[in-house]
Amino acid sequence: MSTTTSVSSVTAPEAQKPHILTRIKDAREAVVRELRKVVVGQDEPIDQVLIGMFAGGHLMIQGPPGTAKTLIIVSIAKVMALDFKRIQFTPDLMPSDISGTEILEADPETGRRVTKFVKGPVFCNLVMADEINRTPPKTQAALLEVMQERQVTISGKTHALPKPFYVMATQISMEQEGTYPLPEAQQDRFMLSVMMDYLPDDEEAAVVRESTGPRKVILDKVIDGAQLAEFTGAIRAVALPRPLGQFIVDLTSATRPTVAGCPDFVKEYVAWGAGLRASQNLALASKSAAALEGRGTVTFADIRKVIAPVLRHRIGLSFRAEVDRVTIEDLIGRIIATIPQPKED
Repeated sequence: MSTTTSVSSVTAPEAQKPHILTRIKDAREAVVRELRKVVVGQDEPIDQVLIGMFAGGHLMIQGPPGTAKTLIIVSIAKVMALDFKRIQFTPDLMPSDISGTEILEADPETGRRVTKFVKGPVFCNLVMADEINRTPPKTQAALLEVMQERQVTISGKTHALPKPFYVMATQISMEQEGTYPLPEAQQDRFMLSVMMDYLPDDEEAAVVRESTGPRKVILDKVIDGAQLAEFTGAIRAVALPRPLGQFIVDLTSATRPTVAGCPDFVKEYVAWGAGLRASQNLALASKSAAALEGRGTVTFADIRKVIAPVLRHRIGLSFRAEVDRVTIEDLIGRIIATIPQPKED
């Protein structure tokens, strides 16, 4: 069962207090200022990453090599004072290399052999799953319980992970050899799929000058894990007006080719549509977008901002879409156009 919030209107007094929303907005601005010391451009991806993190969600970050995917993740860990571990996913990686394993060792006092759990690299605040689609599904599956329940179960014993806990994964192009597509259930655990692209020429020139110069950049810590967890709790209490909640449900439903009344082009181009987690994450990401701007109520603009990153990895295109060269971005745009924009109070 998913543990994310529902799409109905939620109002809690603590979320509406101006001081907590002001603190969230100020924290977001402080993090961006620090990231700007090392990251040039990429405004929209940075915004989406922070929306996901402040909401407590896991993130998939995709894009060509050299677009600062790793740099953003490593820098955020420093700026937010999070315990960070990086796992390089390879074809020979085993599940125990991620979650940990039990070993036999002799008790120095009694001499008896006892089992001891050796924690894997997921026991930290922020795990970077680098090139996650380089490893087979058996190993990818080790992250399912980790991402959903934020715990590891070994030999019937459950070990809780530190709080807060995030998985940020990078993925390489599926056209390369030695890649394994992520199962649908695995993809669904990521709140957002963030796309990063090449920089414009002027911004790339700035990166070349800065990265090859003698200046060493030092990132300051501006918030910590405890503050981040507090902000995540407050974001869940941001108000979601009922018409906007219904719009989210209607939008998600329109992606499902088996649902009566879905658009004809969805039946033609979609193999499988978005599930309940898509609706839940649209609501939660929209609340986060509102809170990061210091507002206690979601607007349609907040929802519009997160539709693509929430849906792009939750819709499977059919063979016909490939033949007609219909991209996931094209499809999402057409789906949005079919759903009437809700009226806001």
